Amino acid sequence: EQSYMESVVTFLQDVVPQAYSGTPPAEEKEKIVWVRFENADLNDTSRNMEFHEIHSTGNEPPLLLMIGYSDGMQVWSIPISGEAQELFSVRHGPVRAARILPAPQISAQKCDNFSEKRPLLGVCKSIGSSGTSPPYCCVDLYSLRTGEMVKSIQFKTPIYDLHCNKRILVVVLQEKIAAFDSCTFTKKFFVTSCYPCPGPNMNPIALGSRWLAYAENKLIRCHQSRGGACGDNIQSYTATVISAAKTIKTGLTMVGKVVTQLTGTLPSGATEEEILAHSNIRRSPLVPGIITIIDTETVAEGQVLVSEDSDSDGIVAHFPAHEKPICCMAFNPSGMLLVTTDTLGHDFHVFQILTHPWSSSQSAVHHLYTLHRGETEAKVQDISFSHDCRWVVVSTLRGTSHVFPINPYGGQPCVRTHMSPRVVNRMSRFQKSAGLEEIEQELTTKQGGRCSPVPGLSSSPSGSPLHGKLNSQDTYNNFSNNNPGNPRLLPLPSLTVVLPLAQIKQPMTLGTITKRTGKSKPAPQISPSKSVGGEFCVAAVFGSSRSWFASNPGLKREKDQSKQFVVESLYIISCYGSLVEHVLEPRPLSTAPKISDDTPLEMMTCPRASWTLVRTPQWNELQPPFNANHPLLLAADAVQYYQYLLAGLVPPGSPGPITRHESYDSLASDHSGQEDEEWLSQVEIVTHTGPHRRLWMGPQFQFKTIHPSGQTTVISSSSSVLQSHGPSDTPQPLLDFDTDDLDLNSLRIQPVRSEPVSMPGSSRPVSDRRGVSTV
Repeated sequence: EQSYMESVVTFLQDVVPQAYSGTPPAEEKEKIVWVRFENADLNDTSRNMEFHEIHSTGNEPPLLLMIGYSDGMQVWSIPISGEAQELFSVRHGPVRAARILPAPQISAQKCDNFSEKRPLLGVCKSIGSSGTSPPYCCVDLYSLRTGEMVKSIQFKTPIYDLHCNKRILVVVLQEKIAAFDSCTFTKKFFVTSCYPCPGPNMNPIALGSRWLAYAENKLIRCHQSRGGACGDNIQSYTATVISAAKTIKTGLTMVGKVVTQLTGTLPSGATEEEILAHSNIRRSPLVPGIITIIDTETVAEGQVLVSEDSDSDGIVAHFPAHEKPICCMAFNPSGMLLVTTDTLGHDFHVFQILTHPWSSSQSAVHHLYTLHRGETEAKVQDISFSHDCRWVVVSTLRGTSHVFPINPYGGQPCVRTHMSPRVVNRMSRFQKSAGLEEIEQELTTKQGGRCSPVPGLSSSPSGSPLHGKLNSQDTYNNFSNNNPGNPRLLPLPSLTVVLPLAQIKQPMTLGTITKRTGKSKPAPQISPSKSVGGEFCVAAVFGSSRSWFASNPGLKREKDQSKQFVVESLYIISCYGSLVEHVLEPRPLSTAPKISDDTPLEMMTCPRASWTLVRTPQWNELQPPFNANHPLLLAADAVQYYQYLLAGLVPPGSPGPITRHESYDSLASDHSGQEDEEWLSQVEIVTHTGPHRRLWMGPQFQFKTIHPSGQTTVISSSSSVLQSHGPSDTPQPLLDFDTDDLDLNSLRIQPVRSEPVSMPGSSRPVSDRRGVSTV
């Protein structure tokens, strides 16, 4: 890292002359307000049949990119060949948020009302469809197939963001969330208890394939899950150094302020305190940093309320994640990990959510990692996971993207876990065979907390201010159920602090990447051109390398060549509209004396390819209706066809004069039910090789008569009481009912076997067994 003074110097050299020179840019470009990588049917690997053969044909999903301008928006696709293709472009005033809605999940009971119109684009514009409502207060759904507006949903307050999956469309408002069904766009549920965040993301939420996480404004003890954030009592080395050098820091911020005044971009906007003061007037004090996760399928219709009186239907987890307000959060692709950041942006937390079907208070939230960014303040705008969940990239408003290594199951990232192209098991073969885990378990149960080599640093859950004391009943249950394997019960896994392996800063213009070396010169610490009120919007996503294809156009991509990269490339789009592919190469720490499985990692990054995607005012718009071979339409058709097949419905062959609903309802009622039953009755599944002795070779059940206690006892002649071959033939006490295994000696020698078939190696002679008459 550069020292403070050096960074100030490069900052002054790089920024201030540019601000004063005032030379007009060579080509006028439109101003970008936001950028985002989109997941839609076009790159949905699980539901688009085109990608199901992903390992054989080299068919890889394209990157789908949305750019919001001060006037209108644009959608790009970058396929694996690397040739960017514009899919949609329009100028109709500023756009706050936009999403391409995925084809919904359908079933025999639930059909898609808009199937002929898909794909749909949901847009929140400054001037809504009605025209009269205040700006950014309605969501308009446009059909890209026909070009018409198919639905408009009006709100009284401004909309901040849109999120969607195959089940619901979520509209994020100030301190509220409204969810609508994907098939009908009728209101499904709404949340009104969100914690107000000062921005840039005014109401942060995360939507997985089924769960929805949001920042709750209070902690309700009866719903609180086990676990949650462990106290951040880790003071890193840099923290102590920086606190010692506080004076330099204050000087630096002064310089920063002076320079921003010189360049004339002074950030404006309400401060955190003003917003909080405003909200406190109205109601009881709010608690920052609490997260609630709800299941969008099982949650009741209407208002979702987390309170002492409410039942926990649909609440998956409810836990403290930070001490400051939540600023940004994201689920990983599987939806089991949640990364959260607070408004300070020093540390990001990675939680593993382990649910319980009964209630959120039985669920456990394991705090696996604290990703330590640094000691300066920064607001997070974007979080992105690699597809295998071993890397997470967090981008801040300063335009820096921090790359962290993590494991989906926790533990220290090292050479063994991150240097192979595939995810490795939690324990290596050595650890399994050496029995290290048993020793570790004994240690942790003795200490009763987390196992930490340093006595003062054991961040045991009870020591953290955020944890309620876990009662002894839990630990007792754990022992009495003899259940060390249940991850929801104690002991919780230990917390790992991870530092970023790479910090990729945005160069001010693409010119700073020199042609000769491909390395970029160090960019200034504080990014200059601020697109929105002192901010620098970037978005990042992992994907297969496209530069490899661009540099070797003649060669066809073989299977092995895509495997040669341990990490996928990282694509970062900045507010200049330049998309840069960075190649990430993790390697063992060069200062390590010898390389073993547990050696820590370092990472080399270098920019490989760039695409300039920003629009100029001269460009033509590209508006729907699109023809049938448009990539978005083809993808929607493919996914919808697959959805019909999954639901056991007959896909409409040609949407002709018959409407789709009639055609497939009548078909479904006639045939599919019977066919399924017939088919299932003919299925025979062989899951393993048969046993040496089939079940029907000897009866496995014996029937006995139990007499009331007043009567005398009758012993069946096959009872082992009569045949006790023990060393002492003393008569045993008899119980009130017949039993076959009262004699402990015969029990100890071998299990009771059934009568008809003689087995080799039995203790009794065969003749003896056969001679016994059964009553």
